[in-house]
Amino acid sequence: MHYLNVSFSHKNASLEIREKLTYPNDKSLNGCLTKLNTSGFINETILISTCNRMEIFCSCTDISDAKNHIFEMLSDRARISLAELEERADIYDDSTAIHHLFSVASSLDSMVVGETQIAGQLKDAFRFSYDKKHCDKKIARAMRAAFKCAAKVRNATEISSKPVSIASVAVSKLKSVLDDVKGKKTLIIGVGEMSEITAKHMIAHGADVYIMNRTKQKAETLAQECDAKVIEYGQLDSAINEFEILFTATSSNTPIITNDIIEPCNFDRYWFDLAVPRDILYTKDERINLFVVDDLKEIVDENKGIREQEARKAHGIVGRSVVEFFEWLDALNVEPMIKDIYLKAYKTAEVEAARAIDNGYLPKEYAAEAKKLAEQTLKRFLHDMTTKMREGSSEPKADSMSGIMQMMASSDNDEIPDRFKEDIK
Repeated sequence: MHYLNVSFSHKNASLEIREKLTYPNDKSLNGCLTKLNTSGFINETILISTCNRMEIFCSCTDISDAKNHIFEMLSDRARISLAELEERADIYDDSTAIHHLFSVASSLDSMVVGETQIAGQLKDAFRFSYDKKHCDKKIARAMRAAFKCAAKVRNATEISSKPVSIASVAVSKLKSVLDDVKGKKTLIIGVGEMSEITAKHMIAHGADVYIMNRTKQKAETLAQECDAKVIEYGQLDSAINEFEILFTATSSNTPIITNDIIEPCNFDRYWFDLAVPRDILYTKDERINLFVVDDLKEIVDENKGIREQEARKAHGIVGRSVVEFFEWLDALNVEPMIKDIYLKAYKTAEVEAARAIDNGYLPKEYAAEAKKLAEQTLKRFLHDMTTKMREGSSEPKADSMSGIMQMMASSDNDEIPDRFKEDIK
């Protein structure tokens, strides 16, 4: 069994590429996971799709064949050549795949290092795949370890002491181009986590915030939580030409704001498109200042130095967690064998105790004590052996040792040479 991760992110793929690779709704995501698992080389899969990354993390029997299957499926769907996908993607397998997963969960691979959204997005991706039966024990083990690692990073470092996100960076960018947002009418389209963070930040800075969403009830719920107002989605055409500030972060497959509804205005507008695929597609207007996800990287880079020291600590935690994970996996492999050995020993103790009673070596009333004595003797004998098995499970020759012990622990005594069978009768 192997772990494999195929990663497209803000580090290796442009916004245009990430748009084509995104899976914006549950139906398309479920279809993708189903196709991935139809491969004879892939047995479990999750897919992470956010504004900054699209990653496929899987358990597979053959890394090369699984990778080829993933690229062929993505190429057919996104209409991107295999050569370009292979050139852009970061490929991680086995220990590097686990290291990358732990880094993503700990927000060390994010555009905004230390941002708090990715852990929730990763949990949602895992929960969706698990509930739909696209993944099971192998990935579940890795994900639980990833979340445990992320918790260690949060508790042991200050990397997330001041929660940040793309949304908070967008608000910071707005404040850098506008001296004061107090009282400014602000339209936020969408009701996801990105929109909620944006709304809370803008309200904290004194802006007059309105929430818009296709489902009005969801807009009302968010508005109530944030102390904002609601505007009908049907008023989108007019609203974009009335509001000075606009943030949009919907899950629409196609742009919701295009040239045909944009009108010239006698004031400057500041638009932040935080969606992937993008919500805004228009011909350049000198009075519309548009910022997309990748434009915010400049602010992120400026603040990167502040977090570098804490990030170094976090990377150390991730490295140790990866080692612990594989040691744990090795222990899982050896524990069933140890259990079989003890079961076999106890069965032998029962047989020998009964033989001693039947042959008159001991009175019948001592049957229970005879069995307990035999069990304790074998348990003491096996203790050092099984301890060394656990300690040696991560050694280079562990697989050979495991094979020998599995044969020894086999419940099928027919494989034991006849000349030795007398010893266990």
